[in-house]
Amino acid sequence: MVQRDHPSRNIIGGLNERVTRSRSNSLAHFAHSAFVTSFEPYDVGHALSDANWVNAMHEELENFERNQVWGLVEPPPHCNTIGTKWGEDGVVVRNKARLVAQCFCQKKGIDYEETFAPVARLEAIRILFSLCSFERMDVKSAFLNGFIEKEVYARQPPGFEHPKFPNRVFKLQKTLYGLKQAPRAWYERLRKFLVDQGF
Repeated sequence: MVQRDHPSRNIIGGLNERVTRSRSNSLAHFAHSAFVTSFEPYDVGHALSDANWVNAMHEELENFERNQVWGLVEPPPHCNTIGTKWGEDGVVVRNKARLVAQCFCQKKGIDYEETFAPVARLEAIRILFSLCSFERMDVKSAFLNGFIEKEVYARQPPGFEHPKFPNRVFKLQKTLYGLKQAPRAWYERLRKFLVDQGF
């Protein structure tokens, strides 16, 4: 199917031609990825030395503010504080930073209860993806929209500590990438929305 923004003259290859995994990883794809950014950082310190990566990190933290994911608070006594780190997405297509929780610090019964999220039938997923594609729908930063049920505290991101309150922690109001309960919380939020819409 040719979409509105992609007329057939802009499509490389035949519309009915099958593409195998070995053929999809073309040299052009990797060449494009190699020239999009000046370097791929190997740690936070290296990323902080490049303005493009610092901007990407700021953009990620602005996503957190927009979605009201957390609030800076004094750490309560005896609270379990989860670390954060800047995650890697694998192939760098653009400067994109992702802040993730270090879930190995979480304790069951204290930081979370349930972690499972049910899997939909393949037919339902296909229908949903078709509707999303047709309506041009996307949920930006999906996991940042799931509500959290337990009190969870996270350390400030490395390199972005608050200058006046470096010892404070973030109290999470919504889930963070990497939390064990994040997939389930996003599923519950999406399920409620779809049921409210009559699905």
